[in-house]
Amino acid sequence: MTIRFDNRVAIVTGAGNGLGRAHALLLASCGAKVVVNDPGGAVDGKGGGHAAADKVVAEIKAAGGEAVPNYDSVADPASAANIVKTAVDSFGTVDIVVNNAGVLRDKTFHNMTVEDFDFVVKVHFLGTAYVTHAAWPIMRAKAYGRVVVTSSNSGIYGNFGQANYAGAKLAVVGFMNALRLEGQKYNIFVNALAPVAGTRMTESLMTAEMLAKLDPAFVSPMVAWLCSEQCQRTGEIWSAGAGYFARIEYREAPGVRITGRSPTPEDVADNIEKIADLSTSKVYRTSTEEVAAVVVGP
Repeated sequence: MTIRFDNRVAIVTGAGNGLGRAHALLLASCGAKVVVNDPGGAVDGKGGGHAAADKVVAEIKAAGGEAVPNYDSVADPASAANIVKTAVDSFGTVDIVVNNAGVLRDKTFHNMTVEDFDFVVKVHFLGTAYVTHAAWPIMRAKAYGRVVVTSSNSGIYGNFGQANYAGAKLAVVGFMNALRLEGQKYNIFVNALAPVAGTRMTESLMTAEMLAKLDPAFVSPMVAWLCSEQCQRTGEIWSAGAGYFARIEYREAPGVRITGRSPTPEDVADNIEKIADLSTSKVYRTSTEEVAAVVVGP
């Protein structure tokens, strides 16, 4: 199987450094026309400039690919829509959206300001929604699209001092769960990536030895596959890093049903080990399936 993106147009947000840069370079090397979006700010989102996006565009062109820069922030609906407009004005359409843009403002929740919480959620979660929302009608009309949202093991499993980031990163999974149902009949597939990579956002948390193993380019093959025509999977979470690739899923225990009377707190206490037992757990693909299991049994 050869993965190619000839005549496909891809948007990669936050593509000036790290993971976004690696995704953009790989997609372009496989034939995609790429909008390299990056407002050029610091890790905390402050500041800005054109240099980061321009450098990646230059790299792509030097390698014989096609790319244009965009400097808008995903955190504003109008700016996010302009990212999609850049793709349409430059290349006529959009086929692929890789929502990668992100910032960090790590603090314990006790010390975190509401502004720091709001801004991180706005970039990671709302920014993902804004850009995808602007591209969605185009994909729906042409009955083709591939969307990648970027989650994180911080949201899926938890990480100290990242309540804002973790909350936003799990929110994009819920966003994906709904969108994959809406997009599937239009051949729009939506998946979530949980990357592990050495980037500006993680370099202060890792040793030099770990960073050497966590080249962002080792994550991008998963992104390329998820963005390809060959990918027929949707609504799933994928881990990638250091040459490792795996699928992540949520499971639900069969649980305990109290019948014939109203359940009590004591019923929960008496049965908590059985309630928590996941040894014969089940995967539900829609909330309707899960509700049916709750009401009438699996």
